[in-house]
Amino acid sequence: MSLNKDLINSLVKVTSRAAINCYQYLGKGDKKLADKAATDSMRNDLNNLEINGEVVIGEGELDEAPMLYIGEKLGKGNGPNLDIAVDPLEGTNFAAKNIPGAISVLAISDKGNLFNAPETYMNKIAVGKDIPFDATDLDYPIKKNISNIAEAKNKNINELTVCILDRPRHKEIIEELKSLKVNLKLISDGDICGALLVTDKKYNIDLFLGIGGGPEGVISAAALDAYGCKFQGRFLFATDQDKARAKKMGISDLNKKYELNEIVKGDSIFCATGITSTEMIAAVKKENTKFITETLVTHKESTIEIIKSEEPIA
Repeated sequence: MSLNKDLINSLVKVTSRAAINCYQYLGKGDKKLADKAATDSMRNDLNNLEINGEVVIGEGELDEAPMLYIGEKLGKGNGPNLDIAVDPLEGTNFAAKNIPGAISVLAISDKGNLFNAPETYMNKIAVGKDIPFDATDLDYPIKKNISNIAEAKNKNINELTVCILDRPRHKEIIEELKSLKVNLKLISDGDICGALLVTDKKYNIDLFLGIGGGPEGVISAAALDAYGCKFQGRFLFATDQDKARAKKMGISDLNKKYELNEIVKGDSIFCATGITSTEMIAAVKKENTKFITETLVTHKESTIEIIKSEEPIA
């Protein structure tokens, strides 16, 4: 396996610097400028690593530069062959408004081990490792998933909390959850952070579900895998163009339900640095002559930790 401690340290610097480069744009109301700052920083730092990387989860197609596009080659080309999933600024609206929830995130694996997801929506479900594998499923009715989780946790249904994006598309699901007397945590953006709240009981989230970004689903899965959580996803293709693009990317069964080990195969590294604060990691801080960052790192083979870093102010 080519993923090791030295590479982890290098990747922490990549997401930390991307977060730092966003700092000057926090609360300025320009999400595109903040995203560009993070993207430019991440591209530059990844290109200085001794890796032979290719973006499999990016922010657009080749003609949408300056975004890190699917198929873009990164690194000096003289190291391990890696798949790279990036979201230099997850939660652009949060950064523009300087409110909690913005992170800089990436995930990597050996070549061929990260699912090359299309730019489309994904229906997702995630639970912690304390839930039996067959207790939840994308294809179960909501009530069955909720009842099974309550039984597995020895809780009453009205003691459970579900995290879901607050979107019109989820109106029926939210109404059903309310009718079951389940507690809700409605989030406006940032379903990577939302999905990760099932990893530890201290966050008091028993279930994450709903429709969000497909690329974000793959990135979330890389972290959830290290925690031993369960994740399932199914891509949703709204147009003929979406379906054609998926088939071009090698997806033959457009209705397939993907298990976590089909989305992330083998080992992986996930890094997420706080730009604004989140429930898991702190925001970038400017202190005298330095920036201070916190990065959540998961490496399936070795570690789950939060790394504090310092970077001199240029």
